[in-house]
Amino acid sequence: MEDWQNGGFGLYIHWPFCQSKCPYCDFNSHVAATIDQAAWERAYLSEIERVSRETSGRVLNTVFFGGGTPSLMDPELVNAILSKVRDCWTLANDVEITLEANPTSVEAGRFQGYRDAGVNRVSMGIQSLHDEDLKRLGRLHSVSEAQKAFDIARHTFDRVSFDLIYARQGQTQEAWRKELREALSMAVDHLSLYQLTIEQGTAFGDRYNRGQLRNLPSDDAAADMYFITQEECEKAGIPAYEVSNHAQKGSESRHNLIYWRYGDYAGIGPGAHARLTLAGQKYAIDTPLSPQLWLASVEQKGHGENPREALSGYDQAVEYLMMGLRITEGVEIERISTLLGQEFSIENNYLIEDGFVKKEKGRLFVSEKGKPLLNAIIRDLIPET
Repeated sequence: MEDWQNGGFGLYIHWPFCQSKCPYCDFNSHVAATIDQAAWERAYLSEIERVSRETSGRVLNTVFFGGGTPSLMDPELVNAILSKVRDCWTLANDVEITLEANPTSVEAGRFQGYRDAGVNRVSMGIQSLHDEDLKRLGRLHSVSEAQKAFDIARHTFDRVSFDLIYARQGQTQEAWRKELREALSMAVDHLSLYQLTIEQGTAFGDRYNRGQLRNLPSDDAAADMYFITQEECEKAGIPAYEVSNHAQKGSESRHNLIYWRYGDYAGIGPGAHARLTLAGQKYAIDTPLSPQLWLASVEQKGHGENPREALSGYDQAVEYLMMGLRITEGVEIERISTLLGQEFSIENNYLIEDGFVKKEKGRLFVSEKGKPLLNAIIRDLIPET
């Protein structure tokens, strides 16, 4: 079996624009007074044609519009992109087409336009069910706007997910439990629940460095909130299938599973990443971060990529471990050995003996005990060169 077939094949489209920049965000997003959507359409369609020529014959399992705020895209632009995608690849019968949306850019007509174009799943950035915290997080919507937008989405699309951030300033464990229960009552089949992390280079990072980001929960309190999250979601029938993602059985994000199972995916747009296996060699591919540089590259060079990096078997094994141990199903030990070109053995490893990781039916996965220490566990499991 070809390596990319292990995890499927997906397409990521990056829309880099937002109405405003959130203070915690370290994604490649930009605020622009005007956007020439026609120019973006030409560039996206050109790149889709180019990448499809390299990956012809593959069945496309997923398309994901990320950002930025893709719900700022004209429905006509989304339709043009998906029409080109259908022309260029064979789509899986159960193809998943996701679009990220913010509550501030939701209108019933716009959502109907996305659905008509072929979008069948929406992921909403709600982030909090408290107005005061939404302001603190730099969000432009209120809780009532978020709930209204969620209702529109739920009545328009088959599948709807939304994001919340916890371990926020001044948040107690009981307040998080109450908020999470409210979120779980909103008839969803998928929730992404992220612990607030302070990233350098963001407005929150700058404030934190100056000692002005006060009342953040302690590490112990944040860890307790993580365990509350697991407990409440499990009870509601939406267990974790990845560190920060919870779903009813069958409602997992198929696109993100391609990443975590280390399948192949193409990335189009400024700051998009890709992993593509071409003629038996897996490549790491990225693109210029600047929207204008990316557009200019597509127009002038005929492609929007930085130079590709050929990944060695060792590189691939490390990436597969880093991605695959995030999901409950873990990784295939034989696949790691194949990539390394030698046996991947963890016999007599303290991580097994102390119950942080488990081995069953040829798979390796992190236990409940080990999940809060995931990053340290991955570091210890990475084989020496």
